Amino acid sequence: MQILRHTDSGFQESLHALLRKAVPIPEVNETVREILAQVRQRGNAALLEYILKFGGPNLSSEQLLETGRPSVAEATVAAVEAAHRNVHAFARRSLRKNWQMRNEQGALVGERFDPFQRVGVYVPGGTAPLVSTAIMTVTLASAAGVPEIVVATPSDSSGQINDALLYALRRAGATEVYKIGGAQAIAALAFGTETIAPVQKIVGPGNAFVVEAKRQVFGEVAIDLLPGPSEVFVIADAHANPAWIAADLLAQAEHGKGSGIVFATDSSSQLEAVRTEIECQGAQLSRKEHLHGVLKSSAFLVLLPNLEDAVKLCNSYAPEHVAILTNDPDSLALKIQTAGAIFLGGYSPVAAGDFLTGPSHTLPTGGGGKSFPGLMADMFQRRTSWMKLSKRALQKSVTTIEAFSALEGLDAHGRSASIRLEPCSKHAS
Repeated sequence: MQILRHTDSGFQESLHALLRKAVPIPEVNETVREILAQVRQRGNAALLEYILKFGGPNLSSEQLLETGRPSVAEATVAAVEAAHRNVHAFARRSLRKNWQMRNEQGALVGERFDPFQRVGVYVPGGTAPLVSTAIMTVTLASAAGVPEIVVATPSDSSGQINDALLYALRRAGATEVYKIGGAQAIAALAFGTETIAPVQKIVGPGNAFVVEAKRQVFGEVAIDLLPGPSEVFVIADAHANPAWIAADLLAQAEHGKGSGIVFATDSSSQLEAVRTEIECQGAQLSRKEHLHGVLKSSAFLVLLPNLEDAVKLCNSYAPEHVAILTNDPDSLALKIQTAGAIFLGGYSPVAAGDFLTGPSHTLPTGGGGKSFPGLMADMFQRRTSWMKLSKRALQKSVTTIEAFSALEGLDAHGRSASIRLEPCSKHAS
């Protein structure tokens, strides 16, 4: 862990490690560019080669589609159902609704929100079956009414998808599940192959290669945001429970490589207490190897003069999750403007948002929160504006239309309006 104190010399320079922007990594950029090109050109052949090359099973094209029926314990069913109910209810509430109004000239104008017809959802494999991610992504698409929800998720070395994950995917509403991961999965979803039809939009978290692949296919398809490895930024005062703070930090650190944890406080004694708790609790957890890597490379405990400075640092860091354990977390939260999700008070562990409460846990990382929100149900809706003018509304509008046409030197624009109001009957509709 790196301990940064505002009283140390060189403190401001040390903070530069926490001032981030979500920018491409050159070597990742080139690798992904080649993978995308190969899958675009050679379809299934390239896809199957990359699956094998990156440690996956030796599959045939026919084996890409998962057709198995998962067998899960009752406790798994209960957990999935509880999370699904909350996430689905939250998603339905947040969908955008059609509306219409009349403008000053009497034209009827409005917006319509229709579901995308075919979306791709990426669910990472990695070192743990991310069952919750199935709920936090696919459920939103289902709630929005998307008829075709295509999931890409890597299988294990034997070509199997974890039963609990597969159950959650199906329960959430996945209509197709393919056993592919990495940048090659994003390529298959974006461009299509002989087996996989292309989608209109791709959503979901992933490693640096998946994130970069989404960045590069943007424009060919729509994307949601650029969510990568997990992050948490905890702000606490001297009165917070250091064991709870350490537990929140370790919970995100156990995701392993690429994850980041930051603790900011204005209390020197609290900082030391949290450091001790991290060491004690970490020694008792099962994923020690993953924890060790994060604690060594991307864990920061920061002592600041006051909590206002902690908020400023948080906004610069733009974390995926922010946990606020202070006497008045609500007022502090109003000043945080770049976080993916905010957890207020000591009884709001980040894990509650990871698994159960309702908002999607697919959130911007790597500084992306400065530009992107988290995944929302309305990201699965297409907005279409519409307008309908009567003859009277056009009569009230034509002068302004012609004025803009003249200003921009586009006389055909003005003519397309005025011709409808000429007395000659042959122009009437």
